[in-house]
Parts: sequence; C-alpha cells; structure tokens
Amino acid sequence: MKNLEYKGYTGSIEYSPEDSLLFGKVLGIQGLISYEGETGSDLEKDFHEAVDTYLADCDANGVKPEKPFKGSFNVRVSPSLHQKAALLAKEAKVSLNNFVAEAIRLRVQKS
Repeated sequence: MKNLEYKGYTGSIEYSPEDSLLFGKVLGIQGLISYEGETGSDLEKDFHEAVDTYLADCDANGVKPEKPFKGSFNVRVSPSLHQKAALLAKEAKVSLNNFVAEAIRLRVQKS
C-alpha cells in the first residue's frame, strides 16, 4: 500500500528514521491535515481520526470541507509545447482539454 484511503481522502505514508515514527498528510487539499503513528495500524487509526476531526470541525463551523482531486487543475508548459499540443488536438478534432486528459490517461495506465 502506497497511500491510505478514507472517506474520499488520500493520505501519504512517510517514515522518519530520526524519530522512528511513521507520519503523513492528506494529499490533494490546501489545508494541512497530518497524522502519525509508531506502527502501520497506529498510522491508519490516526489518519482516520484526523479526517474525522477535520470533517467534524468543518461541520461545527459551517464550512464546506475541501474535496481532494476535484478533476481540474492548471498546467504550465512552454509556449511551443502548448502550440504543438493545440495543433495536434485540432488535427484530431478534439478539444485541448480532451487531448491532455487522454495523454495523462495513457501515461497513468503505463504506471
């Protein structure tokens, strides 16, 4: 397992040799939600508690919780790469967005 998953949130798994401690943070959101544990089970339990606490705090304060990986993001590329991609998308009669999404999909399938 490379990441933890709970209630739609993904958490990293890191190790600190200095502290002999596992730790992580929720990925894909701006806010910082971190957790730690001495064992894998402790880490997963603290991850669940951190997400539950975050959701409860949002609810108590009338704040909408951040949703990770919403499906939209900005990508910065060189002007020449942008031009080449846009022209290839036009030739393929697809939007630049669909062209980029397909390129990402193909790369992800290879991993």
